[in-house]
Amino acid sequence: MSVGAKLLLEAGTTAPLSPEEISGIAHAGHPIKAPLDDESVGRLLGHGLPRGDERVLDLGCGTAEWLLRALATRPDLLCEGVDVSEVALRQAGRAASELGFAERLVLHRREAADFVSPQPFDLVISVGATHAFGGLLPTLAAARKHLAPGGRVLIGESFWDRPPSPEAVEAFGDLDDLATTVDRIVADGWTPVHGHVSTRAELDAYEWACWGSLAAWALDRPDDAAAAQVLETANARRTQWLRGYRDSFGFVCLVLRRTSD
Repeated sequence: MSVGAKLLLEAGTTAPLSPEEISGIAHAGHPIKAPLDDESVGRLLGHGLPRGDERVLDLGCGTAEWLLRALATRPDLLCEGVDVSEVALRQAGRAASELGFAERLVLHRREAADFVSPQPFDLVISVGATHAFGGLLPTLAAARKHLAPGGRVLIGESFWDRPPSPEAVEAFGDLDDLATTVDRIVADGWTPVHGHVSTRAELDAYEWACWGSLAAWALDRPDDAAAAQVLETANARRTQWLRGYRDSFGFVCLVLRRTSD
């Protein structure tokens, strides 16, 4: 799931296309569904997977881009992904087969909060999906249940970089600032061992990619029944970003370890 999933799902509820299809179009040019460039993703995975032979779980994996990228450079890695979207998991399965990773990637279609595994994991990933658990701390509680002793959690969460407009709060809800977000995590018994705050370039590139992909899809298909609404959605969401939350929205990814196991 992306950090803009709420906006995309709302936009797609009356369209002929399903919400998953709309999200797929929006992220065609930015498969990592968060405001991160490839270098940042690589660094975060490096800090989360120091050995290279870990067992990895992604809660809310979507098309499993994080897992596919980790598998591509770590031949001894074993991964599992959990998501509710049949469309996204089907795409992830196809990609894993094409890349030769099918035997090292297991995908589960179910609510991430309900997933149970008989074996613990060395790294649990949940980037931009805390809404699926009801917030940041419930997400960490869910991750903790799956974590092996000495394991790590890679979590991505939104925050307010400066006081938000009413429109921004309406779009994303009540977020904390960065310092408060980290303080809450530490108070919950976690220690950050690495972190990355998305840069302005990463934030802008993500938004342009999402709304630009939707607009291009609609313009390339003027006779499609969904084209008008997809284009309207792209224009409306681009305006909401530029006039509503661009100057206040932030995103942080943290690699965490339990303060005491």
